[in-house]
Amino acid sequence: MEVSAAISLSRTLSLLSPISLTSSSIPYLPPLSLSRRCHLRHRRYTLSRSFSLPPAVPFSSSSSSSSRENEDEEAELVEIEDSELEEEYVEDDDSIDVDSLEREAELVVREFSDSLSRQLTIDEERSSPKEAQVKEKRRNNTSKNIPDHLLPKVAIVGRPNVGKSALFNRLVGGKKAIVVDEPGVTRDRLYGRAFWGNYEFVVVDTGGVLTISKSQADLMEELAISTTIGMEGIPLATREAAVARMPSMIEKQATVAVEESSVIIFLVDGQAGLNAADVEIADWLRKHYSDKCIILAVNKCESPRKGISQASEFWSLGFDPLPVSALSGTGTGELLDLVCSGIKKVEEPEYLEEENYVPAIAIVGRPNVGKSSILNALVGEDRTIVSPVSGTTRDAIDTEFTGSDGQKFRLIDTAGIRRKAAVASSGSIPEALSVNQAFRAIRRSDVVALVIEAMACITEQDCKIAERIEKEGKGCLIVVNKWDTIPNKNQETTVFYEEDVRRKVRSLSWAPIVYSTAIAGHSVEKIIVAAAAVEKERSRRLTTAILNQVVREAVAFKAPPRTRGGKRGRVYYSTQAAIRPPTFVFFVNDAKLFPETYRRYMEKQLRTSAGFAGTPIRLLWRSRRKMEKNDGKDGPTKMQENFKDREKKLAVPA
Repeated sequence: MEVSAAISLSRTLSLLSPISLTSSSIPYLPPLSLSRRCHLRHRRYTLSRSFSLPPAVPFSSSSSSSSRENEDEEAELVEIEDSELEEEYVEDDDSIDVDSLEREAELVVREFSDSLSRQLTIDEERSSPKEAQVKEKRRNNTSKNIPDHLLPKVAIVGRPNVGKSALFNRLVGGKKAIVVDEPGVTRDRLYGRAFWGNYEFVVVDTGGVLTISKSQADLMEELAISTTIGMEGIPLATREAAVARMPSMIEKQATVAVEESSVIIFLVDGQAGLNAADVEIADWLRKHYSDKCIILAVNKCESPRKGISQASEFWSLGFDPLPVSALSGTGTGELLDLVCSGIKKVEEPEYLEEENYVPAIAIVGRPNVGKSSILNALVGEDRTIVSPVSGTTRDAIDTEFTGSDGQKFRLIDTAGIRRKAAVASSGSIPEALSVNQAFRAIRRSDVVALVIEAMACITEQDCKIAERIEKEGKGCLIVVNKWDTIPNKNQETTVFYEEDVRRKVRSLSWAPIVYSTAIAGHSVEKIIVAAAAVEKERSRRLTTAILNQVVREAVAFKAPPRTRGGKRGRVYYSTQAAIRPPTFVFFVNDAKLFPETYRRYMEKQLRTSAGFAGTPIRLLWRSRRKMEKNDGKDGPTKMQENFKDREKKLAVPA
């Protein structure tokens, strides 16, 4: 009985396994990459569905032969599909001129950059050709090897609305400071390099000094401070206290500028005449800084004849008045002669190494999120005024900073960016100019720290700022400030908060997130560490071999979709044409055959395989026909002629 049961079981097993596999019957296959194995597995699954076998039948020689024929057909189709994928990625080496494609890739990047810059033009940024020539001449005449901290400083002080910022722009050459016919626009110290002849120095713009005690209403009117805009959640008593402290904070910034300067330009208003505040400032300078070179400049003296009579009124201050005009430039040459007579000429140090590149980090965000607090915590001093008053920071404040590892950065504090409609409805010209300067700071920076408040929800304005950063091609990190205000934090709080930020700010899904409390100085050093890492990623370049390998595996894993007519996109060649941000050019048969979904897929594969955390990457798709083989006897091809014409048009004039 047991023997018959064993024989029946053996027959059943033989029917269930018609083909006996041995080690000798399995061919050797070379190891495949993970993406390649997944691709082949998908292909075999598709083919098995197309060539599905009938239900299981008892084993026979005829069924074995048909099964082997199906397996041969399947292997042949897999081989055909693999050869198609290889053909879709690259052409024959004889038909590709790599040097020509590399040059063409550079032109593609230049065309894209020019087009993007025209789209992102900032208001009042375009300058006339004459102004551009003057700026270029100033750059050529200015030494770039002497650091700012080694140059002598010249401070401009005076009461509000006498033209200090206009004179500052005149001396440094440009529109670095905001100039509006309103008092109290400038509040922080603003630095700029200037030269005159063989002398080079740093000019410091300061806020208006108010030494006369005034009422609360007079102060608000004098400094144009609002206690309502952006301060809805702050108690009224706190608002009034912040407004009352504002003049002392501005004066403290001016005092620091005077103490670190070798020459002081005391600026007064020649049209308004002598003022009681001018007398008090003159007494303050004479009492505490008599050892410094003090120059009394009478501004707004456009007419040389009237200027002498206007300046004669200020002889009573105890200094020799000099009539000047910051608007027209009248008398600024004599003023600069006096400035150079009071400073020492600084020679370029022999031991100093040339600094070719110093990364700039712009700190941006909505008002009252703690941007100035972050800057002060990083530099370890009250570099900018910190106040709950909305719009305290007006100008873009540049500050040199050296990290713990010795790497140098240029930190840029910016004004809060409100919605465009809110700025327009307020009618504040200084705020509109401050927002423009904030956008300019993003453009001239390398890494942007987007600051958001921990307790405040991410608004539409934060998303718009993030989109602007991504379009500008800047590296970015998201700084969640005031992290100590989150109650009952645990290990999962950070995870949930990061998921919420990623979901709402999708344009910066690649940006690292740093949590800090700037007012207490907690974790602010992580901002510099993250910014340095982002800058390295932004400046990294992939070799062409590695890039083409990554793209080849991406195409093998997921081929471009076919159109209804049966056409499919083919990638001929890919190269990294630029850094900061990393820009890749793909030469394909037709760029229209690569939909947006596939382009995002390719970007995701590049980030997964090659990194580039914290920086946007740009993928430019270039359509080109298959080059005909040319031995050089028939002259240049039509594509090469078009390439030369395009190169001539884009050539920058010397």
